[in-house]
Amino acid sequence: MLKKTCWLLLAAALNASAAELAPQPWHQSAARASAALVGHYHYQPQVLDDTLSAAIFDRYLKLLDGEKFFFTQVDIDALAEYRHQIDDALLTPDLKAPFAIFNRYQQRMGERFAHARSLLKDGFTFDSDERFTYVRDKAEWAPNDDALRDLWRQRVKNDWLRLKLAGKADTEIRTTLDKRYEQSIKRLDRLKSDDAFQTFMNAYTMTIEPHTGYLGPRASADFDISMRLSLTGIGATLWEKNDYTVIRELTPGSPAALSGLLHPGDRIVGVAQGAKAPFVDIIGWRLDDTVSLIRGEADSVVRLDILPASAGAEGKHHEVKLVRKKIDLAQQAAKKTVLDVADGAAARKVGIITLPTFYEDFSGRHQGDPAARSASRDVARLLDELRQAKVDGVLIDLRRNGGGSLKEAIALSGLFIDTGPVVMERDARGRIYVDGDTAPGAAWNGPLGVLIDGESASASEIFAAAMQDYGRGIVIGEQSYGKGTVQSVIDLNRVVPEEKAKLGELRLTIAQFFRINGSTTQLRGVEPDIAFPASNDPTLTGEASNDNALPWTRIRASDFERTGEIGETLSEIKRRHEARAANDPAFRKLAESAAELLRIRQQTSVSLNEAQRRRDNERQEKLLADAGRPDDGLLDSERDEKFVRKEADTDKDIRLLEAARIVADEAALVARRPPGGA
Repeated sequence: MLKKTCWLLLAAALNASAAELAPQPWHQSAARASAALVGHYHYQPQVLDDTLSAAIFDRYLKLLDGEKFFFTQVDIDALAEYRHQIDDALLTPDLKAPFAIFNRYQQRMGERFAHARSLLKDGFTFDSDERFTYVRDKAEWAPNDDALRDLWRQRVKNDWLRLKLAGKADTEIRTTLDKRYEQSIKRLDRLKSDDAFQTFMNAYTMTIEPHTGYLGPRASADFDISMRLSLTGIGATLWEKNDYTVIRELTPGSPAALSGLLHPGDRIVGVAQGAKAPFVDIIGWRLDDTVSLIRGEADSVVRLDILPASAGAEGKHHEVKLVRKKIDLAQQAAKKTVLDVADGAAARKVGIITLPTFYEDFSGRHQGDPAARSASRDVARLLDELRQAKVDGVLIDLRRNGGGSLKEAIALSGLFIDTGPVVMERDARGRIYVDGDTAPGAAWNGPLGVLIDGESASASEIFAAAMQDYGRGIVIGEQSYGKGTVQSVIDLNRVVPEEKAKLGELRLTIAQFFRINGSTTQLRGVEPDIAFPASNDPTLTGEASNDNALPWTRIRASDFERTGEIGETLSEIKRRHEARAANDPAFRKLAESAAELLRIRQQTSVSLNEAQRRRDNERQEKLLADAGRPDDGLLDSERDEKFVRKEADTDKDIRLLEAARIVADEAALVARRPPGGA
């Protein structure tokens, strides 16, 4: 009883010192302008009524407490009076309701972390069969404070066990966790009314559709620095989720991407400067504070403590050392290599072009520079070099290519077809536009493969879909991401010019992409003609992971002529691939490991028994080593003091090797086909 009383007094003292946040006058102008724009110009507008209000209310709670660690059902019942007031808050606008919800969240967050600190005194034992459910987005709210405190006991116990398995002593663990939880409490003092407003506005915009969003003045002004870490840095887009700083994407050609050791979904849990400075634990930090720690001078060293997404929520940490660099276009450029693929007694040459992004030198193009670089120009040059090398086929590697310039996706498609449509776009009024290649002739008419994965998105999907629809190339790999929408950014001060305060920006979805066959790439992405084992679940990592993503749909197909002859040989190419996969120990191991990794990543709980947890971790590490990730073996940072990625060791990239064999099969079958016949 005494311990509970002390905890209540500590929480009360904390709450007494935390000032409640209130809306600022300019928030009303920004809310009114955003509601008008979303209601009139969004691709799929919705009426701002009580039904939408309830959905925004639920989304707001999800953004604040998605894993249900702070509110109880008692809190939710108390806040229910605001469920049908959110629409009024936006239309009036009177923002008292969303701020009242946010202030309750602040209060509960302080109480929970104060309780977490109180649990550290006695420590824990790890010999029971207890399990901790760490994925709780679909869980029920804890019925009361007692139930939630027990959940926090499990959470703190899990945090302790993680550090124990990392080799930390109990004294160090207690100090580390106490500082971490204290930092989370101090974070409350740094919250401002703008933070509350931005969270609420994103609850509104993301309820409409996940790619619509609001950027407050600070977030808008600091976007390049805070989200991209500027052009001089590590080159990672970061976001904040459940107390973690998470990598959303890597800038092609950046130190982060070139390391081969970082991937979207990885969590940065610590940051250290130079080669020897101690790590600063950043769990619970604000994103802008984390970015300021990672950001630094060019050619300086920063070290990151990474909890990999690829190993699941309970994976082993690893250290990544990076040298901050200025990211330039040349580093992002397309690259080529040639593989000799055995075909019985003969060997066929397959040219591989790796394209990390659909880049374009906008400045050079606008200035009329004929040498301005772009993805399509560079690939055209590489294709010419591969033709001179007398390759039998070409493979375009678009893995981890998140898109880029739509113009470049169309131009790249034009290198492999004569003329014709490439993509269709439908706007909010239902008007359909067709865009395509108008330049006669193709840079490469021979056998073609396109390698994609779950991170291939947007422009990558447009190119892959066009090659598939024309029958021009074989799409190989995993189902792509599934982003088929178009966004525009609107400066709210242009909408409300009389407002002197900065209002921020609205990112608005205004259109949707469609393949020339009439189906959209939205949600389902591009399905490969030949599928490889996938260790990622699209419903967890792709567009389908958004619970309110725009649906897949169809429109009338464009007028185009299928020019390729893949359909005539695809069944035989599949048969050869399946025979190889069944008899290749490396590929069989890849398939088995990928399936098991997928099962592990779909788990929602973890053992709090130390012996069992060690066995689970060892098993996951072995599976990861066997899964044949594209960047396995590409970097040995202990031997490479410059921390620069070496030339790809294709012998260790199982998926790339098999994709090249598939293109070689295509070349062999095309070579055997009599002229003009099948």
